[in-house]
Amino acid sequence: MKRTLNLLAGVAVVAFMGACTTGEGADQGPAPGTAGMAPMFEVDPLWPQPLPNHWLVGPTIGVTVDTQDHIWIVHRNTLNQFALTTEIGIVSEVSECCQPGPPVMEFDQEGNLISSFGGPSPNGEYDWPESNHGIALDNMDNVWIGGNGQSDAHVLKFSRDGRFLGQFGAAGDLAVGMDGERTLYERDSNSMTSFGRVAKLTNDAANNELFVADGYFNKRVAVLDPETGAIKRYWGAYGERPDDEAGGSLPRYTVGETPPREFRGPVHCAEPSNDGMVYVCDRAADRVQVFQTDGTFVNEVIIAPNTLSQGSTWDIAFSRDPDQTYLYLADGQNMKVYIILRESMEILTSFGDGGRQPGLFFAVHSIATDSDGNIYTTETYEGSRLQKFVYLGIGPIPSANQGALWPGETHTYGGM
Repeated sequence: MKRTLNLLAGVAVVAFMGACTTGEGADQGPAPGTAGMAPMFEVDPLWPQPLPNHWLVGPTIGVTVDTQDHIWIVHRNTLNQFALTTEIGIVSEVSECCQPGPPVMEFDQEGNLISSFGGPSPNGEYDWPESNHGIALDNMDNVWIGGNGQSDAHVLKFSRDGRFLGQFGAAGDLAVGMDGERTLYERDSNSMTSFGRVAKLTNDAANNELFVADGYFNKRVAVLDPETGAIKRYWGAYGERPDDEAGGSLPRYTVGETPPREFRGPVHCAEPSNDGMVYVCDRAADRVQVFQTDGTFVNEVIIAPNTLSQGSTWDIAFSRDPDQTYLYLADGQNMKVYIILRESMEILTSFGDGGRQPGLFFAVHSIATDSDGNIYTTETYEGSRLQKFVYLGIGPIPSANQGALWPGETHTYGGM
């Protein structure tokens, strides 16, 4: 078994003098992977369009793009996610505005809301997650939702118009007893029937499989059959069988530690690439582990190893060139997105910083790309929004961190 470890504590910035590719000429610029070059973006500060019905978006913890280039999000719309008098005064009858929108929303590339649905079943057909987390569309355009709440041991499947199609795993299945009024739960990372607080689902269109980052309680990657919902295979860190006793006793991350043999968790993403690799976010361990789709371990990379608290590796998306030359990594603790050369896992540059203006982030959580190469990000906690970053082509690497990619600049970022 091949096993290598790379530590990416900083960025090698290459000074490359020349004209940047922008706008209409983007597809005539340097080929992806050209030395000293990287994808360029600018934020669209007017995306998405205003929502109807006084709707607000809460902590937004999932984004994906379908085959029609429609952008789907899932957000948390329960009342406890908002300030009752200052955000949703309509609930406490103090003002006309506002109220949470439905948890699943579909947008077109221009930012128009196309459809929305979701929430608790009115007739008890299914258990809506206690805490929504992650969204995917399978090859039949069915919508899958996960959840990382205390009792969430299941995933849900809907048609794209919101019709319930199936629940896989049983809500509360990890409960083992009570301690007074507190429910006790026990993880089972080797279960073939239930999950443990799923963080994300991702469609592998080529193989008609769903990869599940499972998750916040369990510590594994699970692979589903989207037609039956059956778990086909699973694995833990380094492709090994998960050991819940060892994984459950891991101490908090410390700078410079030897990477643990179990996922520290949350296992926050599991992203299959076109060439048969799967990139797994072990968020609080500041690492990405790379596997073959059968779970064979290939490599691991530590990203921003000085990052404590919630960790640096939150979500992954790929560039849309045929080779998926670049990997985009959302880092919600450091409030930025890294642009990484996928073959070597070298950080080329990053963008973003902490803030609430367009192009900045508060807890950037999820990331996706459309067929034009545009990036979509969501933010959780007080961020509670989604943003679009317009792809401008390949250009010179400007600096280690570009900050806010504000429109109307020369797109040489830093005066290069």
